[in-house]
Amino acid sequence: MKKSSRKLLALCLSASLCAPLFFGCGTNEKKTISTEAVAETESSESVQKETGQAVEQTDVFVEPVDGISDDFIRGMDASAVLSVENSGAKYYGYDGTEQDVFKTLAESGVNYIRLRVWNDPYDENGNGYGGGNNDVAAAITLGKRATQYGMKVCIDFHYSDFWADPKRQHAPKAWEGMTADEKADALYDFTKESLTGILDAGVDVGMVQVGNEINNGMSDETETDSVMKLLTAGSKAVREISSDYGKDIQIVLHYTNIEDNDGIDTIASNLKEYKVDYDIFGLSYYPFWDGTNENMQTVAKNIMENYGKKVMIAETSYCYTSEDGDGFGNSFDGIEDAVEGYAPTVQSQAAMIRDICAAANEVGVIGMFYWEGTWIPVGSAGADNSDLWEKYGSGWASSYSADYDPDDAGLYYGGCSWDNQALFDFTGHPLASLNVFRYLKDGNSVPLAVDFIPEISVTCNVGDEVVLSEKAEIVYNDRSANTEVPVTWDETQLAAINTEKAGSYKVDGTLEDGSKVTAAVEVEMINYVVNPGFEEEDTSMWSISYEGTANPTDYQVKEDDAYSGEVALHFWSGDSDMDFSVEQTLEDLEAGTYQLSVYAQGGDMSDDSDLELYAVVNGEEVQAVPFMVTTWTDWKLPTIKDLKIADGDMLTIGVRMKCNVGSWGTLDDFTLIRIGD
Repeated sequence: MKKSSRKLLALCLSASLCAPLFFGCGTNEKKTISTEAVAETESSESVQKETGQAVEQTDVFVEPVDGISDDFIRGMDASAVLSVENSGAKYYGYDGTEQDVFKTLAESGVNYIRLRVWNDPYDENGNGYGGGNNDVAAAITLGKRATQYGMKVCIDFHYSDFWADPKRQHAPKAWEGMTADEKADALYDFTKESLTGILDAGVDVGMVQVGNEINNGMSDETETDSVMKLLTAGSKAVREISSDYGKDIQIVLHYTNIEDNDGIDTIASNLKEYKVDYDIFGLSYYPFWDGTNENMQTVAKNIMENYGKKVMIAETSYCYTSEDGDGFGNSFDGIEDAVEGYAPTVQSQAAMIRDICAAANEVGVIGMFYWEGTWIPVGSAGADNSDLWEKYGSGWASSYSADYDPDDAGLYYGGCSWDNQALFDFTGHPLASLNVFRYLKDGNSVPLAVDFIPEISVTCNVGDEVVLSEKAEIVYNDRSANTEVPVTWDETQLAAINTEKAGSYKVDGTLEDGSKVTAAVEVEMINYVVNPGFEEEDTSMWSISYEGTANPTDYQVKEDDAYSGEVALHFWSGDSDMDFSVEQTLEDLEAGTYQLSVYAQGGDMSDDSDLELYAVVNGEEVQAVPFMVTTWTDWKLPTIKDLKIADGDMLTIGVRMKCNVGSWGTLDDFTLIRIGD
């Protein structure tokens, strides 16, 4: 899991059930989701926080998946369950009585449980790092419960003492100072010893993950040769244990950034070249971060057809509400960052799971694991839950993790940012969407009902005409019934919009059945920068200068690294320090006071790196603002706020960077607006 939230327009809508639509008046049309269905859920959640009552809900519609087999993996990562229960939270069955969560999962059609394992997630005083405190003992306890209810178990070895993902792959404390060869030996021993203990305890292990999201390395090793040694050692250990116990334990290698097709292909090619022994290529695929189902299918087919390996979705999820359950905030709230066609509702959550499974099954992917669908809050959003997170490890990280990961977990420790993506409500009652797993084969028909109505949003430049759509879309639980209905807008409110200056407006509309909807209209300042986000193919208005023989920049088409749209100016050098500038010259500007800004993100910058946004008037630099980037998608907005331009002035705006080898990032959405005379 990972990633960013993007800035979209904040919209307002009220209807009998509503969600995203967009129209324009000459400029950007964007989508967000806000529904009365969501509002009703959130209202119910407010009640449950006060009374402890479960959310009332109806069953979900699920379209059957053609040709899906009973063996298709309908998996659930349930690693945090023990720490959640130790914190006092409870799980319930569909009848409202307290019940083992693994029994509920099995009843809902889940056939596989995934459990992460960290080597030693504790400081020297025995305080847990959090995130479930998932050591081998926890895996045994949880794995036995999963086995009791007939589900197989996938053991997910991180080979770290805490989270391992593209952002960090720290070696266990006990491996500090080891060479790659020594780590390989230690990894082999740890894998064999751990699996032996897990199997001897009676856990039905069907899969083992050797590493977790290891695109950028593993156990502090980043060189390909070294990583392959570790993978080979882990694979060897699993094969030997499989033989000793007479079990067919499948070996999974797990990667993310599925949207980077070439990068995934390079990884698969390296594994083949080094003859790494494994069965399944696992992919994290979060549709709100990682592209489309179609691209997922393309990547999966390439692995299967060109490298002869099975493929599974190792992690995925979606939200059922935009509410925060524990006061720590959400990684993804389904409003500004929603996937088109899916609102933060229980029905949309079910539809997303079903659609991912259908797309995966269509190309021969063997199954999927839903990530942490059981990670519920251990206290209400209004309570101080920090003591529980610290004592039992039920938040994503505790303060004690600073002992091991001081630069991330040690700074940003706290609660769970995933509770709105669980398949249980904030009080531990199963959502109707959990049943999607048992409905995949035969489907589930329910009375036709509105899931959401997309919000209507308009943005236009100062001086343009506001144009609102004549129709609003209605999205039903059965998507095949989706339709558009006429909407009549309040002419008085529409006429009151002053497009001569920037401002925000709301226009009420009425649907044909009398339901009300409100469109948000944003009149924006004119941006005088040409091709400000590099989205247009013609980039001749931009001038890039650099020291050395190689240009460290490129116009990168990668939505995840862009602030908006799909393109951003990317910079990176693996060979030498960088010294470059990007700039644009503007003439014939109206005299007045202007504001200049740009969005920037990146990382691995040394302390002596020099990044500046600057403005040059008639050949003389008049202002420069220094800034620094910190980490991926932590967008910075350096701004020059008082830029004086006279008639006839020639203005050059730009960014210059002097930064170290290995640093990286993107620039996007330059903005120059006139803010006064």
